[in-house]
Amino acid sequence: SFTMNTYLFVYDLMQFCGHSWIFTNMIIRFMSFGKDSLADTFYSIGLVMRLCQLLSIFEILHILIGIDKSRLFPRFWQITERIIVLFVVINSQEEVQGKYVVCVLFFIWNLLDVVRYTYSMLARTGIYYPPLTWLNFSLCIPLYPLSVLAKAFAICVSLPYFESFGTYSIKLPFPFTFSIYFPYVLKMYLLVLFIGMCFIIQNLFSERKAHLQTGNIKQKRS
Repeated sequence: SFTMNTYLFVYDLMQFCGHSWIFTNMIIRFMSFGKDSLADTFYSIGLVMRLCQLLSIFEILHILIGIDKSRLFPRFWQITERIIVLFVVINSQEEVQGKYVVCVLFFIWNLLDVVRYTYSMLARTGIYYPPLTWLNFSLCIPLYPLSVLAKAFAICVSLPYFESFGTYSIKLPFPFTFSIYFPYVLKMYLLVLFIGMCFIIQNLFSERKAHLQTGNIKQKRS
């Protein structure tokens, strides 16, 4: 138990450092260069962002092996959303990487993750600050729908490039008459994205209610 808790603390610390570096870098660049910094956000922080998102896949493993008590499907859904948009949509189309929506999306992701990993790190050591607990379970409720809108916008912006370049579209040779037109896949995924958003928001509200009630009970006892 102590070993697993130490491992999870180190994992949260690594993620906190990565997302804090990205978040701080974005703010400093914007304060220094203004709107000019938005266009090359992906080129300046994209590598660290991809590493952090790949590392987040371990969170699914943590739940599966039982060292993290979070619910599997909501976490799996949120991680796969980011992986698909970051690696399949943004990383594969250089023309999309310079769009402002990428900067907006990265800002929302990292703001949420800096708060979440700070809360999680402290929780591993038994430290709970009521304002941080409230922020962790409240901030995601307005920001998650905004991130879904930003993801949807990034997908819509990428569609013309997938259509013109034929990226990921597959047409099997004769005698097969089967083909996959990837822009259609992305359009269907947009529908799935918004359906999943309704479920995740419901889960976020239930988590907020459960954790804030638990926090109030602990305060009353102390």
